[in-house]
Amino acid sequence: MANQDISAEFPFEPHFIEVHGSKIHYVDEGAGDPILFLHGNPTSSYLWRNIIPHLTPKARCLAPDLIGMGKSDKPDSEYRFFDHVTYVEGFIEKMDLKNLTLVIHDWGGALGFHYAMRYENNIKGIAFMEAILMPEWEVNSPEAREIFKAFRTPEVGWDLLVNKNIFVERILPGGISRKLTEKEMDHYREPFLDPASRKPIWRWPNELPINGEPADVVSAIESFNQKLQQSDVPKLLFYAEPGAIFPPRVIDWCRQNLKNLKTVNIGSGNHFIQEDNPHLIGAELASWYDTL
Repeated sequence: MANQDISAEFPFEPHFIEVHGSKIHYVDEGAGDPILFLHGNPTSSYLWRNIIPHLTPKARCLAPDLIGMGKSDKPDSEYRFFDHVTYVEGFIEKMDLKNLTLVIHDWGGALGFHYAMRYENNIKGIAFMEAILMPEWEVNSPEAREIFKAFRTPEVGWDLLVNKNIFVERILPGGISRKLTEKEMDHYREPFLDPASRKPIWRWPNELPINGEPADVVSAIESFNQKLQQSDVPKLLFYAEPGAIFPPRVIDWCRQNLKNLKTVNIGSGNHFIQEDNPHLIGAELASWYDTL
């Protein structure tokens, strides 16, 4: 699809629900069985804006902003992986979401897989892209690995991610093949306008499973990775070329180890592939959903 087909607009009514004493913002469009869209770092429900309309004729589409991100509240939290687990699972429970299909990306991937493999009887299907799936973080580029090592160095990481906001200003646009418009960038900047608001962005790179650390996160990923290999839940994998954290060896691993898997190559793309080819992703999601 040409760039002009990708809209910067976010034409959805805001909804809020209180979970564990904090407000979670979410999109809620369409009717039927629920599809839950989970984003990662440093994005929000805005990432799914051009994909959701492809699914609303078929299902109820819900896209929350993770706690501390998007328009959701920023409680005094460590924003560790398991803190997010508590809010995501609280959201699913409070919204009483049954027969759930997950569409997941980045850390939303780990959150979705973790939920799905613990509550598999509530899962209709899992669509994933550039997600945290492997117990040792994979990345295509040696340069990216070095940058993320710096992010995990306490003083350097805090300066880059909190003071300089490099994840929003550099990593996000650098993870998209096309150039984001200023309007799009401003949407992504909005939740993180001052250093005090950026702790969630800083925490996520420190949660990545690298060399066995952090041990609790690695253990959770090992568990859902093993269970996914046994699971018959229908799965849809979107990947791009060159991709970022889904290099060819991870895609091959998925094809060899995950049952009931369909794969879709979206063409040119990096990490935030919803910004590169949302309409292909949306159309393929819709036709896959019809088979569930």
